[in-house]
Amino acid sequence: MEIRYRPRFVREYRKIPASLQGLLKRKVSLFRIDPFDVRLKTHKLHGDLSDFYAFRIDYRNRVIFAFVDKKIVEFYSVGDHDIY
Repeated sequence: MEIRYRPRFVREYRKIPASLQGLLKRKVSLFRIDPFDVRLKTHKLHGDLSDFYAFRIDYRNRVIFAFVDKKIVEFYSVGDHDIY
């Protein structure tokens, strides 16, 4: 699966702690194999973000993403619940 990183995601990624960056890399490895792996707790968003999905990095932090097609996704944002 190809993952494209939007500029906002890249900016936010650089600001999160190194420990969270490491955890995110492990979660992205799972995501590449199966975006709906139960360990990611992937879910569809609602309201203004109804075109997007999110998966859990840890209890507090999430990644917001969208499917471009079956093999391509774009990561839009990363952080705590404030990204919603």
